[in-house]
Amino acid sequence: MTLRWVWARFDDLGVHALHDALALRCKVFILEQGPYQDPDAADKQSYHLLGYDASVALHACLRVVDPGVNYPEPSIGRVVTAKEARGNGTGRALMQEGIARCHQVWPGQGIRISAQAHLQPFYGSLGFVAVSGEYLEDDIPHIEMLKSA
Repeated sequence: MTLRWVWARFDDLGVHALHDALALRCKVFILEQGPYQDPDAADKQSYHLLGYDASVALHACLRVVDPGVNYPEPSIGRVVTAKEARGNGTGRALMQEGIARCHQVWPGQGIRISAQAHLQPFYGSLGFVAVSGEYLEDDIPHIEMLKSA
């Protein structure tokens, strides 16, 4: 699946792209995984990466929180792919694009993530290394991982 990437600061997303991103995040993070507070203050201090197909359907998105907000490094989070876009490389393409954008904006800095623990092998294949033990975040086991500069 070929996606058209939109990379924008929160204030520059526009209401339609913001709606698309929040609707997809809600569908996966709240309806599939259980209730929790998804939109938070970090959204406003982030870049957002959205992947649209040719029919302008959103299939994947993530956010990159500015250094100093959650961690000393920029951090990728709220990584989500639509159910119909899973298993075909969309998640890997999304992360590769997000990593590339981080390197453009913050050259020479590492990237930190708080990954769902069961996805550690996936993130490891992208160069992230575990830097913590497992912990619960929203009742889901997570692990902090770092990709060196």
